[in-house]
Amino acid sequence: MNPVIKLENVSFAYNTNYILENINLNVEQNDFLGIIGPNGGGKTTLLKLIMGFIKPDKGKVEVFGKSSGKSNSRIGYVPQFNQTDKQFPIKAFDVVTMGLGHSKSFLPWNKKSDFGKVTEAMDFVSITDIADNTFGELSGGQQQRCLIARALVSNPGILILDEPTASVDSTVEVDIYKLLKKLNNDMTILLVSHDVGFISSYINKIACVNKEISVHGRDEISFDKISHEAYHGDFSMIQHKCNL
Repeated sequence: MNPVIKLENVSFAYNTNYILENINLNVEQNDFLGIIGPNGGGKTTLLKLIMGFIKPDKGKVEVFGKSSGKSNSRIGYVPQFNQTDKQFPIKAFDVVTMGLGHSKSFLPWNKKSDFGKVTEAMDFVSITDIADNTFGELSGGQQQRCLIARALVSNPGILILDEPTASVDSTVEVDIYKLLKKLNNDMTILLVSHDVGFISSYINKIACVNKEISVHGRDEISFDKISHEAYHGDFSMIQHKCNL
């Protein structure tokens, strides 16, 4: 079976400064890939290449067998969470609706089928009861579930998340990762995180990104090896009851 994501000898530079250099990566159907590495190591650049937001200077990037950018409708994306203006008058339902993105209007749904897709996505992440609540007044966990629903509403084959639990407490973090593990039954997931100890209970592969990339199965590596490959030295982690 062909990988759903394939990077072959890919390099990317801002001006003359290479952020990623000669990387190779295969992501298979239903992989749950954790992506770790230092700030500035190339994690976000890697995501942008996969989503087709930027093009490699060298090599090729394919998603579902096509050049990156040509399969964007099959990728759901949850960016890093930013605090929202509590006064901004948009409902949770409308935020999820934006994930449809096929209309030129501000709120891109105008068919009964669209309404059903939004309702289904909200039901899957258990937020139908807050559909009419203002987004800015939701808790951090509710907002993050809302953003995940927005990414799911177009029924993607790949879900990409950039530090999805950075602004929530540990209890909410567990709930979100349980939700992602459930989603992983039907889609491939790529997730950026600094909390290696925690995500190890959910992922099946881990990619250490620091200009270069090394990918390992969950049972193949130790924290010392992660430290060396992704951070070029020791690093601290939040401690959780889980094993890599």
